[in-house]
Amino acid sequence: MSSEEGGFGLTLAEKFFGFILVIIGAIATYYTFTSIDTLGAFTGFFGFLSILPIVVGIILVTAKTEQ
Repeated sequence: MSSEEGGFGLTLAEKFFGFILVIIGAIATYYTFTSIDTLGAFTGFFGFLSILPIVVGIILVTAKTEQ
């Protein structure tokens, strides 16, 4: 196994983890903004917390991994 194969696996894992974060963030954002009446004053806080994984996931998906 060469270092290039390990680099490819690392890149694939990073992209996969980023994609999972985007999906989780999207689901959390959907449920946060469909429950505005229940959350009340905390909607903005939970909205921020649910958008954060989306941003991190997009960064992981678009980042170029050095090999």
